[in-house]
Amino acid sequence: MPEPSSLGELEAILGYTFHDASLLEKALRHASFCNEQGKETARLEDNQRLEFLGDAVLSLLVGQRLMDRFPHAHEGDLSVTRAQVVSEEGLSEVARQLSFGRHLLLGRGEEKSGGREKPKILADAFEAIVAAVYLDGGFQAAWDLVERLLIDRINAAEIKNFYDFKTRLQETAQARLKATPTYRVVQELGPDHDKRFVVAVTIAEEEWARAVGRSKKEAEQMAAADANFRLEGSDVGIRPKRR
Repeated sequence: MPEPSSLGELEAILGYTFHDASLLEKALRHASFCNEQGKETARLEDNQRLEFLGDAVLSLLVGQRLMDRFPHAHEGDLSVTRAQVVSEEGLSEVARQLSFGRHLLLGRGEEKSGGREKPKILADAFEAIVAAVYLDGGFQAAWDLVERLLIDRINAAEIKNFYDFKTRLQETAQARLKATPTYRVVQELGPDHDKRFVVAVTIAEEEWARAVGRSKKEAEQMAAADANFRLEGSDVGIRPKRR
């Protein structure tokens, strides 16, 4: 378990002191760590449930901040822009800058494989920490945390137009992978009067992203935005989103 001084160090980085420090500890607890605990002890809960809640809290808070900043932007364009701010790459970059990795609780195998630097583990921990702050201190505490940690990314965000991302993804995919993106509806959600479409984008037989939209076109464009962000950020151009 993290020493109290270690948790205190992370609290100083976050700018927030927990009333219930066990929430912060849980946010740092990766599944690999919990899986390695002895059978004689009760299984510890990992940070996956907190990560689930943190994803929703981040979407709400960043969405509100972007609405304030871009009062005339269309819903779909706001969605694409928010996706870039809270992307795995974006959150993991901030987490790495703030040294979240050194405070994580990892299993031995994950530790040896460089888990403290893995983007997904760092991004999940970021979301879990946001949820922990929300549960411990409420909406205002979570808002203040997001403002402190993500304000630079939010201020640097530019409203993204759908056309730009579908076009950019096709150009990037052709240049890096010599392949053309294809889109398919993998699921339809909700009643007919309020339907949502889940669209996956595939490049060179690998799925790179999925997104949900009110229309097939909107979902395609949001998936293209996510895929393009991943592809442009890849050193070798091959880093699909595994499922």
